[in-house]
Amino acid sequence: MRRITRITTVGIASAALALSVTACGGNSSDSGSGSDGDKAAIAYDIGGRGDQSFNDAAYAGLEKAEKDLDVQGSEAEPSDGEGDADKVQRLTELARSGNNPVIGVGFAYAPAIKKVAPKFPKTTFGIIDDASVTGENIANIVFNEEQGSYLAGVAAAKVTKSKTVGFIGGVETPLIKKFEAGFVQGVKDTDASVNVLPQYLTQPPDFGGFSKPDLGKAAAQGQLDKKADVIYSAAGLAGSGAIEAVSKAGKWNIGVDSDQYQQKGLAPYKASILTSVTKDIEDAVFNLIKSVQDGKPQTGEIRYGLDKNGVALSMSNPAFADMKDVIAAVDKAKQEIIDGKITVKTAP
Repeated sequence: MRRITRITTVGIASAALALSVTACGGNSSDSGSGSDGDKAAIAYDIGGRGDQSFNDAAYAGLEKAEKDLDVQGSEAEPSDGEGDADKVQRLTELARSGNNPVIGVGFAYAPAIKKVAPKFPKTTFGIIDDASVTGENIANIVFNEEQGSYLAGVAAAKVTKSKTVGFIGGVETPLIKKFEAGFVQGVKDTDASVNVLPQYLTQPPDFGGFSKPDLGKAAAQGQLDKKADVIYSAAGLAGSGAIEAVSKAGKWNIGVDSDQYQQKGLAPYKASILTSVTKDIEDAVFNLIKSVQDGKPQTGEIRYGLDKNGVALSMSNPAFADMKDVIAAVDKAKQEIIDGKITVKTAP
């Protein structure tokens, strides 16, 4: 089994959570047995590996491919405040190194993949959470986030005692507004009397709302002060700060992207994580790598929704699993979405 190559230079620690992100540099280290054989790479989004959420889910898929497919994996980290030119350089270097596929984790890679993919026609480029950039060698991995968020809204409306719940979005982009739209609709369809407090941490082009735990922590505290007792955060690493604040207040968190109840970096707060809206990024990354290895690379739009268990609510917290009436309401809503009886909005 080959080991994963990690392209990093600088670690930035969050003292409150002991979480780390790393900035991309020109050096790479290889602890593996050589560069021969199948190679695959992922380029992380803002926050990098260690965000306990989006990027970590992608890493899990690469790690699974390394173990199950004997693939040599490489990872490349973002740098703080970088532009599209940095992403172009990163993807170019990964492709030139023989990685196939090369996967951009997040919609921010769309402009870079548009430039780089035509220059490497024999390399498959994957992009997660974007369908705007297309090509014969581009795989667009997208999810019905609004569907999973609807189920989170159902759960929140059923468990709130204060009749006030919160939503924290990292950056106000169309993608994150899908999370908000589904969540609010799920809450209101379940109990119209519940008040929803939506808040975004930053506005484009400032994407710091995905990387700064202190921003999430402050936003959550503000919503707690307004009597919110369930808070759903779709904010990457910043969401970890929200989880900390909500946990310390003895209220409920709803996590995002990966099963945050299971994340080691969030272990001190896990009892407060009622459930998480998961996106099967792990299998999506693994499936793309396997398709290339099998000689039948995936291309075009690859969509994961409730019907394929591509989005879901996690059941890891025993307290949530024991809420039989809540689970029944969630299961009913899930089936009605799959059957087309409920159409979930993609914008607030």
